[in-house]
Amino acid sequence: MSETRPVPRRESPWGRPEGDHREPKAHRCNDRAEDVIQACFEGNPFKTVPGPFKLFWQCMRSKPGEEPTEPYTYLQLDPPTREVKLE
Repeated sequence: MSETRPVPRRESPWGRPEGDHREPKAHRCNDRAEDVIQACFEGNPFKTVPGPFKLFWQCMRSKPGEEPTEPYTYLQLDPPTREVKLE
């Protein structure tokens, strides 16, 4: 994915270690997983889930930067794009 969406952060009762300024980052296939979850609630799951799950599975098995570029089935997001690397 070319852009990253903010990830909600929960505060720990133990706080954060001194000097720890890391921020959470969403997994590159997170939007595909959300599309599969949304498909579970869109009618008959036996008909709605296989398409989004196939794209999620392709995303998980792909290398970073080689994720599928097909549009999402149920999420109202722009389809992911591949960045062209000029060498």
